[in-house]
Parts: sequence; C-alpha cells; structure tokens
Amino acid sequence: MATNIVRSWLQDSIMNQRVLIVEDEFLIALDLEATVQNMGLEVAGLASNMPQALDLAPIADVALVDVNLSDGATGPEIGRKLAETYGVTVVFMTGNPEVIVDGVEGAIGVVSKPVMPSVVEQSLRYAMARRNGELATVPKQMTVFA
Repeated sequence: MATNIVRSWLQDSIMNQRVLIVEDEFLIALDLEATVQNMGLEVAGLASNMPQALDLAPIADVALVDVNLSDGATGPEIGRKLAETYGVTVVFMTGNPEVIVDGVEGAIGVVSKPVMPSVVEQSLRYAMARRNGELATVPKQMTVFA
C-alpha cells in the first residue's frame, strides 16, 4: 500500500513539472512544444535567446536547450545559468553536440538533432526522474555529462 502511495506521489510530481523550450527555429520549437504537451506536461514557455530564457527560468523545472540561438552560441551559458541560478534541470538538444562534449556545469546531458518525438519523451522522462532523485535508464541517444 505504501509503495503505491509513493509511486502515485512520484508520478504526480513528475507530471507537475514545467518544461522550458530554448530553441530559435520556430518549427522545431513548435514540434517540441507539441511533444511536451502530448506527454501531459506543461510548457513553461518558448525562448529563442538568453533574455527570454532567463525571464522564463523562474517558472521552469526542466529545460530543453539548443546551443546556437538567435543571439549566437549562448546555449551553454543559458544552460549553466538555468541550472546554477534557478535549479532547472537542463538537457541540451543540438546539431552541434561537439561544442559541449565536455559538459556544461549543472546540465545532465546532450542529445543530437534531429530528434524524434520518442527521443524527446525519453529524454524528458530521464531528466524528470533525475530531478526527483529516482533511478532512470539513460536514453540511447543521450550523452550524459560526468
């Protein structure tokens, strides 16, 4: 009985997390937004640059962050600030994973674009489980930072 209560609480806490999408390609951002919503999660907002991302940071729990944005290659700095300043769990999704191969402090990993919706879902489930201190299987397409 207690195990079921804990599972229910964990599931509720996962489903109450809000996802920030930091992506400057509008159609990609819309696809990510649809995937997040299809999972039953709330989108905290869409951002295409650092000021927008940091404005939305206080209401986000998890962020999907591209490296190259409308204001340049600011993704790594955004990811670091989201994690360190706001406690956001960060997953990078980029066509340039080699830029952050050594990791970004506070971020959990990177997924190479293009990304199928199933990979986005797996990556979000992994990020939310890690955020909640749960054990989780790393998606095959994700490189986890040390």
